[in-house]
Amino acid sequence: MSKQAIGMIETKGLIPLLEASDAALKSADIRMTGWEKIGSGLVTGFFTGDVAAVKAGLDAAASAAAAHGTVTAVQVIPRPHDDLGKFGPWLG
Repeated sequence: MSKQAIGMIETKGLIPLLEASDAALKSADIRMTGWEKIGSGLVTGFFTGDVAAVKAGLDAAASAAAAHGTVTAVQVIPRPHDDLGKFGPWLG
């Protein structure tokens, strides 16, 4: 796993996540590595890139998602440990 940042945004419903992902990818030089259904209507999108770009992308994502639904969590991990990739392919 490279030492790029990992960003995650969790929303209630798929439509807010789609809006969030679109805004994030348009506003910063980041890459979406995947998404996951959590349960009870919660979905999480995963992004990678340099720290500043991921933070900027997730700020835009949170604003866009909030306009269409509920954002339940936003997290940026600046330099994830290599073993974190064991949790899933979308973290790498």
